[in-house]
Amino acid sequence: MIAENIMTSQVSSVFPTLEIRELAIFLVEKNISGAPVVDDQGDFLGIVTEEDLIFQDKKVHLPTFLNLFSVIIPLGVEQTEEELIKIAGQQVKDIMQKEPRTISKNTTIEDIATLMSEDKHYYLPVLEDSKVVGIVTKRDLIKAVAKGKIW
Repeated sequence: MIAENIMTSQVSSVFPTLEIRELAIFLVEKNISGAPVVDDQGDFLGIVTEEDLIFQDKKVHLPTFLNLFSVIIPLGVEQTEEELIKIAGQQVKDIMQKEPRTISKNTTIEDIATLMSEDKHYYLPVLEDSKVVGIVTKRDLIKAVAKGKIW
């Protein structure tokens, strides 16, 4: 069994310039947990998920400074900058995951289950020549189990 057998083929995608509030409305109206982000030619740029929206409401982790032999060394500054950009983001491009895990149509169900259970990748775009041809989510795996397609 491979991704092509269980993926959702009709994928709703968004553009990077979509406003955050409009994204929230889009996800609720479509009853989906995320969407691929594509450019005007339909090329894959990344993903945006419910978790990325929730991230905007989290507390900011301030960087730690280490004082070692009278030298102050900042720790975690880059992470703090990235978090601030996401928290203050106004458009999808500000909060999207730019290098998410992707799969092909031929990725096995075993590999998908491993990515989800061990690596916590629950929203997997299926790409073919930089175009999104499908999505595999936890729900797709559960549907396949319910229909007796796997296990």
